[in-house]
Parts: sequence; C-alpha cells; structure tokens
Amino acid sequence: MTNPPVDVQQYGQSIWLDFIHRSSLEDGEMQKYIDEFGVIGVTSNPAIFQKAIGESDSYDSAIMHMLDLDAYSIYEKLAIADIQKALDLFRPIYDRSHKQDGYVSLEVSPLIAHDTQTTITEALRLFKVVDRPNLMVKIPSTPAGIPAIEEAIAAGVNVNVTLIFAVQNYEEVALAYIRGLERRLAAGGDVRHVASVASFFLSRIDTM
Repeated sequence: MTNPPVDVQQYGQSIWLDFIHRSSLEDGEMQKYIDEFGVIGVTSNPAIFQKAIGESDSYDSAIMHMLDLDAYSIYEKLAIADIQKALDLFRPIYDRSHKQDGYVSLEVSPLIAHDTQTTITEALRLFKVVDRPNLMVKIPSTPAGIPAIEEAIAAGVNVNVTLIFAVQNYEEVALAYIRGLERRLAAGGDVRHVASVASFFLSRIDTM
C-alpha cells in the first residue's frame, strides 16, 4: 500500500512540519509524524512557541523554576529545550540522509531583523548553545539580514532564510550563501556540510 507523504521522498521532496510543541515531543506524536507521514524536518518561530506555551500547561512546571528570569530569557530556555529534543528525534534522518534532511529551525529574535551585527552574534550564539549539527538558524532576508546570512554561512552555521517574498530577494539570498561558502573555503574551512534553505513564503502571498 502506498503512503503519499512518504512516497514523495523518492522524488526529492522533503516535508517539514511548521509546528512544535513539548507534548508532541514527549508523547510520541512527533515520532509518529516521522514514521508514518514522512516528516523529515521542523521549522519554528516565536509565534509558534507563543501558541504552544500560552495555550497549554505543558510548560508550567518549567516556568515555575525560572521566575527570576525576564520573559525573553524564559522563552529562549523553553524554546531551546524543545528544539534540542526535536533535533535528537530527527538526528537519525540527518545521519541516514548524509546531512541532506533531518533539520530543525530556530529563529533569531525578530526584534533584531534590521541589525546586521546583532543578528550575526545571535546566530553564532544560538548555534553554539543548542549544540546540535542538524540545527538551522532562521535569519530574515531583510537588507540587514543578507550580510548576516553570508557571515553565518562563512562561520559554518546552517541557515534557514525566511521572509522571502520576491525572486530578486531570493537571488540576493542565494548569492549571500555562495559568498559565505567561498569565504569559508578560502579560509580552509569545510563546506561539505554547511546547509541552507530558502523559505519562500507562498502561504503569505496566497492570503493577500
């Protein structure tokens, strides 16, 4: 019997889940998505985590142990913990696919979307703190984000570029990725496993 979500993989298609929730990581739901529905990656953003944290009690116990922290620090600790669990679930796919699939994305703060240097610093910090090779750091393709994408790639950080709405914007992103790889290679770095995806927002365009 065929399984369309799984069968599309033979055509080079990769299904990512635009959703993450602590309960799905702990009760086997996410593993079911992997095993039965062919999901090979996950993307997240602050809005997804806001919904997950605000509409359930799955995070209440953890939050009670962080009451001395500010709101953003609490969010980041909760998000990183979930992302690490998801990355571990998808690690077998990452290894089996020779690092082509099995990625999970974590976004830099949208508050720094127009600050190149802070975006670079945050991308490198998150990649180090999460400490998983199959992490992708999401960076927006704003004018300030384009050079940050290049710097992150040059530093060996996997990047998921978001907020792409036009072909010209995509071209800028692709060139930034290539420049980053060239710089890393020129510096003697390994470029074979520096991954990136360009997330073109068809759903946002469709709702206009």
